[in-house]
Amino acid sequence: MVTAGAGEFQLRLSLHHLINDGLMAIFFFSVGLEIKREMLAGELASVKKAALPIAGALGGVLLPAAIYLLINQGSGGERGWAIPMATDIAFAVGVLALLGSRVPSSITIFLTALAIVDDIAAVLVIAVFFTTDISTSSLGLAGVCLAASYAANRLGMRSRLPYSLLGILVWVAMLKSGVHATIAGVLLAFTIPVRTKLDPGKFLSGARDTLRRFETAAASGTDVISSEGQQKAIQRLEDQCEGVQPPLQRMEHALRPWVSLFIMPLFALANAGVRVVDGGSEISFSHPVLLGVAFGLLLGKPAGITLFSWLAVKFGWAERPARVGWKQLHGASWLGGIGFTMSLFIATLAFGDSPMLVEAKIGILLGSFAAGVLGSVALWRWSANSAETGAE
Repeated sequence: MVTAGAGEFQLRLSLHHLINDGLMAIFFFSVGLEIKREMLAGELASVKKAALPIAGALGGVLLPAAIYLLINQGSGGERGWAIPMATDIAFAVGVLALLGSRVPSSITIFLTALAIVDDIAAVLVIAVFFTTDISTSSLGLAGVCLAASYAANRLGMRSRLPYSLLGILVWVAMLKSGVHATIAGVLLAFTIPVRTKLDPGKFLSGARDTLRRFETAAASGTDVISSEGQQKAIQRLEDQCEGVQPPLQRMEHALRPWVSLFIMPLFALANAGVRVVDGGSEISFSHPVLLGVAFGLLLGKPAGITLFSWLAVKFGWAERPARVGWKQLHGASWLGGIGFTMSLFIATLAFGDSPMLVEAKIGILLGSFAAGVLGSVALWRWSANSAETGAE
């Protein structure tokens, strides 16, 4: 048990809850930064760019949920309907990276944008359907802190410290409010500045001047470590590089290794484990929850993504990426069935300590693994002939 604070303001969390409610809030903050960046300057920045991944994500949310509910009708496991709707962006894009140059970059862009839209849907589901009794005073405090963070943004504050302190307050307030604490991460991310202190022109001229000063100081022949002129030039160049980078981008870059190499593996270690025998009763591989999750990920995700993407192109709402055939897009849609991290997270919210949680975990592991293997094989085979990338 981890305890922080004193008196009435004491916060007590088990290690498991600290990982799921605390570290995962940082994960969701990183997701929020990525969503904001994509909405402002990426694949979600315009309706035309965003139409295809949004349509695919919509199908990849609705069809898996429908398959799950169909299988679990009257079983008591209906609460887990949202488990197979999520895509694990890190694992899905990681599989694409293993395939290397055989897969067009436009497929990676499509799958990344689709997974980000999936994340938005997952955040909304968590906020709406997995929220307990609301404390309006705590929610109000969270709102005040978020407003303060936005005000700091508008005032041009670029240091991480004020946003970090306000973020902790938002997280604690959300934790006390009844809204799931991880939502604090996404909301805070949308208040992080994206404006740069220096425009590209000023940065170029300033950097050139600084490099000339560095070169002049280097003419003395002294080592960098003992040259005051070179040290000043290096420090000035560092400040200029920081000034031309948006705080959002710097935070996203700084968090990426922590999220990928520490938070996600730790979350998986704490939540993915299952017992083959629990309480003396064997797990049933025909359990509706297990089947609903597995088939939702393995069949619902690729079918929904492909169908809705095809409909969007057919009705002229979106354009298929250049040099990408429908077979390749369908192969990528199978990788959308890798729901590992986010699916596990939603499963813990849906079932808590219920025995159905174990069934859900096995369904996630089986469905995600099978979807990853089938998607990899499909993309490997269907990308072998480069001429096929432009085929219908």
